[in-house]
Amino acid sequence: MKAIILKAFGGIDQLQPIEIPVPAIGAGEVLVKLSSISINPVDFKTREGKGIGSRIKDQLPAILGWDISGVITQVGTDVHDFKPGDEVFSMIGFPKLANAYAEYVVAQPNELAIKPANITHDEAAAATLAALTAWQALTTKGNIKKGDKVLIHAASGGVGHYAVQIAKHLGAYVIGTSSAANRDFVLGLGADEHIDYKTQQVKDVVSNVDFILDPLGGDTTTQSLHIAKKGGTVICIVHAFNDALLQKAQELGVNAHNIMVYTSGDDMKTIAGLLEKGIVRSHVSKVFPFEQMGNAHLLLETGRTVGKVVLNF
Repeated sequence: MKAIILKAFGGIDQLQPIEIPVPAIGAGEVLVKLSSISINPVDFKTREGKGIGSRIKDQLPAILGWDISGVITQVGTDVHDFKPGDEVFSMIGFPKLANAYAEYVVAQPNELAIKPANITHDEAAAATLAALTAWQALTTKGNIKKGDKVLIHAASGGVGHYAVQIAKHLGAYVIGTSSAANRDFVLGLGADEHIDYKTQQVKDVVSNVDFILDPLGGDTTTQSLHIAKKGGTVICIVHAFNDALLQKAQELGVNAHNIMVYTSGDDMKTIAGLLEKGIVRSHVSKVFPFEQMGNAHLLLETGRTVGKVVLNF
């Protein structure tokens, strides 16, 4: 089968196409023939040695990839919830290696959800790591409830565009930041207000926020602590809060958390339901052939993609 291996940390030249055998499954596993996969900033950051690079540095060369959508072709003898022919999608294995830059992948049944029939494999593959991150941030640590004022930074991005839709579904008043070029897109997702971060200082136009999702880090995190109301919550998904930031959060009476997305078949089933009902939709801005993985990484590195980048077979 086709696969793409990361030979060593570095540029896209380290992503090498290879042919390897189709993997064997164990009694409690399933084999999925992939139709589409999606990538996220953690992909190119890990390729560079950042991201989860420290976790896998002793396993190079390695096959990256976690976001999948495809068809089950084989199930282990102990698997009873799925059968060959089932169309499934999920984020698998993260933050361990899951080997999803390949035509076939081995998955655990408790990681998977049935793909809704009304969406494509491209749309399903997109709604995995990014949608899970948004859902877990808003519901696990955020505990968003009706009437909450919610600020989503980078609202037109991968995580952000799902977060806006989910927050609206949960009954929040949603403010999204992006460039002016993506204003209509963000408002079209359901945001109640839009802030152009290039021409406006967010802290000058919004305050007293119940919940802030920060997919950017850096100065955005610091500003967010001052925008949140006392007793409010700021969640950053790109770095941990250092001692200085935690002290500032404590002084301001703000709950500050860093989260890392985790694999959950139950959460994927919830997301599947939202997709099936049209409450949440995936915006796929660019689809590449699998063989153009390097180009997909380069596009994502620009930080200007709207929604998600997907590759298919």
